[in-house]
Amino acid sequence: MHTIVQPNSHLTLNYRISLEDGTSLISTFESTPATLQLGNNDLSANLERCLIGVQVGQRHIFPLEPAAAFGEHNPKLLESMPVSNLPDDVEDMTLVEFTAPDGAKYAGLVREIKDGMAQVDFNHPLAGRAIRFEVEVIGIL
Repeated sequence: MHTIVQPNSHLTLNYRISLEDGTSLISTFESTPATLQLGNNDLSANLERCLIGVQVGQRHIFPLEPAAAFGEHNPKLLESMPVSNLPDDVEDMTLVEFTAPDGAKYAGLVREIKDGMAQVDFNHPLAGRAIRFEVEVIGIL
Protein backbone atom coordinates (compact mmCIF):
# COMPACT_ATOMS: atom_id res chain seq x y z
CA MET A 1 0.00 0.00 0.00
CA HIS A 2 1.32 3.44 -0.95
CA THR A 3 1.82 6.01 1.78
CA ILE A 4 2.93 8.93 -0.43
CA VAL A 5 0.66 10.61 -2.98
CA GLN A 6 1.74 9.95 -6.59
CA PRO A 7 0.55 11.75 -9.79
CA ASN A 8 -2.05 9.03 -10.48
CA SER A 9 -3.11 8.27 -6.88
CA HIS A 10 -6.70 7.52 -5.95
CA LEU A 11 -7.06 8.99 -2.50
CA THR A 12 -9.31 10.01 0.33
CA LEU A 13 -8.62 13.34 1.96
CA ASN A 14 -10.00 16.30 3.78
CA TYR A 15 -9.35 19.69 2.23
CA ARG A 16 -10.21 23.30 2.74
CA ILE A 17 -9.91 26.19 0.31
CA SER A 18 -9.95 29.56 2.00
CA LEU A 19 -9.08 33.13 1.18
CA GLU A 20 -5.97 34.79 2.59
CA ASP A 21 -8.05 36.34 5.39
CA GLY A 22 -9.14 32.87 6.53
CA THR A 23 -12.65 32.95 5.04
CA SER A 24 -13.40 29.29 4.27
CA LEU A 25 -14.96 28.74 0.83
CA ILE A 26 -15.18 24.96 0.81
CA SER A 27 -14.20 22.41 3.41
CA THR A 28 -14.64 18.68 3.96
CA PHE A 29 -13.04 18.72 7.43
CA GLU A 30 -16.44 19.18 9.10
CA SER A 31 -18.26 16.65 6.92
CA THR A 32 -17.46 13.67 4.70
CA PRO A 33 -13.91 13.35 3.32
CA ALA A 34 -13.48 13.58 -0.45
CA THR A 35 -12.34 10.69 -2.60
CA LEU A 36 -10.72 11.58 -5.89
CA GLN A 37 -8.48 10.28 -8.64
CA LEU A 38 -5.60 12.59 -9.47
CA GLY A 39 -5.54 13.42 -13.16
CA ASN A 40 -9.35 13.26 -13.54
CA ASN A 41 -9.89 17.02 -13.07
CA ASP A 42 -11.64 16.48 -9.73
CA LEU A 43 -9.39 19.32 -8.51
CA SER A 44 -7.53 21.88 -10.59
CA ALA A 45 -4.12 20.76 -11.87
CA ASN A 46 -2.46 23.38 -9.63
CA LEU A 47 -4.12 21.97 -6.50
CA GLU A 48 -3.32 18.40 -7.54
CA ARG A 49 0.37 19.33 -7.87
CA CYS A 50 0.34 20.39 -4.22
CA LEU A 51 -0.75 16.90 -3.21
CA ILE A 52 2.12 15.05 -4.93
CA GLY A 53 4.56 13.83 -2.28
CA VAL A 54 2.21 14.33 0.69
CA GLN A 55 2.24 11.38 3.09
CA VAL A 56 -0.85 9.67 4.46
CA GLY A 57 -1.77 11.18 7.82
CA GLN A 58 0.01 14.47 7.21
CA ARG A 59 -1.73 17.83 7.21
CA HIS A 60 -0.34 20.64 5.06
CA ILE A 61 -1.30 24.22 4.31
CA PHE A 62 -0.26 25.56 0.91
CA PRO A 63 -0.50 29.35 0.54
CA LEU A 64 -0.96 29.93 -3.20
CA GLU A 65 -0.66 33.16 -5.14
CA PRO A 66 -3.25 33.64 -7.93
CA ALA A 67 -1.03 32.24 -10.72
CA ALA A 68 -0.38 29.08 -8.67
CA ALA A 69 -4.04 28.68 -7.64
CA PHE A 70 -6.78 29.41 -10.20
CA GLY A 71 -4.83 31.78 -12.43
CA GLU A 72 -4.80 35.51 -12.89
CA HIS A 73 -8.04 37.25 -13.82
CA ASN A 74 -8.10 37.55 -17.63
CA PRO A 75 -10.08 40.57 -18.90
CA LYS A 76 -10.39 38.83 -22.29
CA LEU A 77 -12.75 36.35 -20.62
CA LEU A 78 -15.32 39.09 -19.89
CA GLU A 79 -18.13 39.25 -22.44
CA SER A 80 -21.02 41.57 -22.94
CA MET A 81 -24.16 39.94 -24.32
CA PRO A 82 -27.87 40.70 -24.65
CA VAL A 83 -29.90 39.64 -21.62
CA SER A 84 -32.20 37.86 -24.10
CA ASN A 85 -29.42 35.24 -24.51
CA LEU A 86 -29.77 34.29 -20.83
CA PRO A 87 -32.43 32.38 -18.87
CA ASP A 88 -35.36 34.55 -17.71
CA ASP A 89 -34.61 34.39 -13.96
CA VAL A 90 -30.97 35.53 -14.16
CA GLU A 91 -29.85 38.41 -11.96
CA ASP A 92 -26.50 39.93 -10.97
CA MET A 93 -23.97 37.44 -9.55
CA THR A 94 -25.74 34.38 -10.99
CA LEU A 95 -23.71 31.49 -12.39
CA VAL A 96 -25.01 30.37 -15.79
CA GLU A 97 -24.00 27.33 -17.86
CA PHE A 98 -23.38 27.98 -21.55
CA THR A 99 -22.94 25.46 -24.35
CA ALA A 100 -20.32 26.17 -27.01
CA PRO A 101 -20.92 25.24 -30.68
CA ASP A 102 -18.75 22.14 -30.16
CA GLY A 103 -21.00 21.00 -27.28
CA ALA A 104 -18.54 21.88 -24.51
CA LYS A 105 -20.08 23.39 -21.36
CA TYR A 106 -18.79 26.61 -19.79
CA ALA A 107 -19.84 28.41 -16.65
CA GLY A 108 -20.08 32.18 -16.68
CA LEU A 109 -20.79 34.52 -13.80
CA VAL A 110 -23.24 37.30 -14.64
CA ARG A 111 -21.48 40.23 -13.00
CA GLU A 112 -23.93 42.95 -13.97
CA ILE A 113 -27.12 43.46 -15.94
CA LYS A 114 -27.67 46.96 -17.25
CA ASP A 115 -29.65 48.45 -20.15
CA GLY A 116 -30.56 45.05 -21.60
CA MET A 117 -26.95 43.84 -21.61
CA ALA A 118 -25.21 41.39 -19.29
CA GLN A 119 -21.52 41.45 -18.36
CA VAL A 120 -20.54 37.76 -18.11
CA ASP A 121 -17.22 36.66 -16.60
CA PHE A 122 -15.88 33.31 -17.85
CA ASN A 123 -12.87 33.36 -15.48
CA HIS A 124 -12.86 30.87 -12.60
CA PRO A 125 -14.61 32.63 -9.67
CA LEU A 126 -11.32 32.54 -7.73
CA ALA A 127 -9.13 33.79 -10.60
CA GLY A 128 -6.92 36.61 -9.41
CA ARG A 129 -7.30 35.62 -5.75
CA ALA A 130 -4.61 34.22 -3.46
CA ILE A 131 -5.86 31.21 -1.50
CA ARG A 132 -4.86 28.79 1.24
CA PHE A 133 -5.21 25.11 0.31
CA GLU A 134 -5.22 22.92 3.42
CA VAL A 135 -5.09 19.15 3.04
CA GLU A 136 -4.97 16.04 5.17
CA VAL A 137 -4.49 12.80 3.24
CA ILE A 138 -6.45 10.05 4.98
CA GLY A 139 -5.58 7.18 2.69
CA ILE A 140 -4.44 6.09 -0.76
CA LEU A 141 -6.67 3.47 -2.33
